[in-house]
Amino acid sequence: MLAAAQHRTPRRNRIIRTLVAAGTGAAVLALPLIGATAASATTPAAGSATSTASTTLAGYPNNLNGWIRESLAIMAEKKIPGSYNGIYRNIIRESSGNPRAINLWDSNAAKGIPSKGLLQVIDPTFNTYHVAGTSFDIYDPVANITAACNYAAARYGSIDNVHGAY
Repeated sequence: MLAAAQHRTPRRNRIIRTLVAAGTGAAVLALPLIGATAASATTPAAGSATSTASTTLAGYPNNLNGWIRESLAIMAEKKIPGSYNGIYRNIIRESSGNPRAINLWDSNAAKGIPSKGLLQVIDPTFNTYHVAGTSFDIYDPVANITAACNYAAARYGSIDNVHGAY
């Protein structure tokens, strides 16, 4: 075929295709952050920790950032080690930030004790490592974070040292 007769894609179309491909790749990478990857969500109960109130009873924002900050304040009082980044990293891996997440498929679930909440804690661990002054509801975000961090401190030195399922 002669060079003059060859079809050429305008530069604008190549740029659009590149941007669409990049956007699709970003969406694929973001999907695990949107929904729970290691657990399935349940419907929140009325009056649960995921209510539409803008702050918690302690005055922190009623969202992931506020729950972590409130838990860190309690942990500091109780001398439980851990950092915001260590907690956040583990929450995103375990529940994608869903306080109502529950794992119904792993070995714990097969034994009848599924992992629950932001940091996927089983009931016996939550009960053993529950921190005084927090809720006894495993789905309460602050209670779940604080108990999980208390367990991680006893077992691994800190939640900061946890880089996989624990």
